[in-house]
Amino acid sequence: MIKAVISGTGLYTPPATIDNDELVEAFNAFVELYNNEHAEAIAAGELAPLQPSSSAFIEKASGIKRRHVIDREGILDPQRMCPHIPERSNDEPSVQCDMAVVACNEALAQAGKTAADVDAVIVACSNLQRAYPAISIEVQQALGIDGFAYDMNVACSSATFGLQAAVNSVENGSARAVLVVSPEICSGHLNFRDRDSHFIFGDACTAILVEREENVGAGQGFDILGTRLKTTFSNNIRNNFGFLNRADESGIGQPDKLFIQQGRKVFKEVSPMVAETIQGHLESLSLAPDNLRRMWLHQANLNMNQLIARKVLGRDATEDEAPVILDEYANTSSAGSIIAFHKHKADLVSGDLGVICSFGAGYSIGSVVVRRR
Repeated sequence: MIKAVISGTGLYTPPATIDNDELVEAFNAFVELYNNEHAEAIAAGELAPLQPSSSAFIEKASGIKRRHVIDREGILDPQRMCPHIPERSNDEPSVQCDMAVVACNEALAQAGKTAADVDAVIVACSNLQRAYPAISIEVQQALGIDGFAYDMNVACSSATFGLQAAVNSVENGSARAVLVVSPEICSGHLNFRDRDSHFIFGDACTAILVEREENVGAGQGFDILGTRLKTTFSNNIRNNFGFLNRADESGIGQPDKLFIQQGRKVFKEVSPMVAETIQGHLESLSLAPDNLRRMWLHQANLNMNQLIARKVLGRDATEDEAPVILDEYANTSSAGSIIAFHKHKADLVSGDLGVICSFGAGYSIGSVVVRRR
């Protein structure tokens, strides 16, 4: 029986950063411009004034302190409030391809493998730069991989769902090794004019190499003990941008064509679902929460992660047990739990157990239980 192993991980981090103070300064400048422009309507009670943001509010609400982005100047321009990412010609690699190649090369190097050892690429992320040709096939060509590739999107759970797809391909014999890549340019779909969400997202790309156990050196990587996926439909996190938008001009440029969410409902509804999914997954593997050495949770909100860990463990988790990277990266959608895994796995010793868990729009939840080899 073929078994799948995570043998390497990689990370691309954009060099540009924006801290909370910088983001708040730009947002409040926009608020002032807006309120001045609509002063008469506001005075007449026809329009509500926009309210300023603050760094203290952001950190208390989310735990985020700064974020890495592809472009900071466009985001911090009160007249623009979105990144400036120039289009490239069809003969140039896409932005997501460039990000993916860097992350994939690190994952390959960590595993001691080359593109010749890989048979498949899955690009799994929340937002794809184009509909077709698939970004994954472009990445496959850029890396020089002879095999197959496809794109998939399950929002913030894309990477863990991609992991299960990779495990399936390895264990059913259709691939020796699979790269799961999550090039997340979340700043592209964030409404930087919305006080409740302007601070949430950052940009990054992760890569995971999944291989046959027989091709991985003794003591290297992580055995994948099991995966569990769960979805249930909800409108509480939504983005209505799509190719049909031009078919109804009234919707063009409306707020729902960017990220929107009802945060309090998400917090209340998703947190118990995630904890129950992890607990049920562990039980199905004859494991208990006390067996866990580490939980690499989706990095969306610090309060949410702390609550989920508490529900799973029956007590507060230490930062060592549930490491946090969102203070540095913010929410990077599907990349978040993998960034946490990438940065906080080297200290585990043989036999240590952990769970990589994502959750988000859909709703979608992905749980991957691993053991240090």
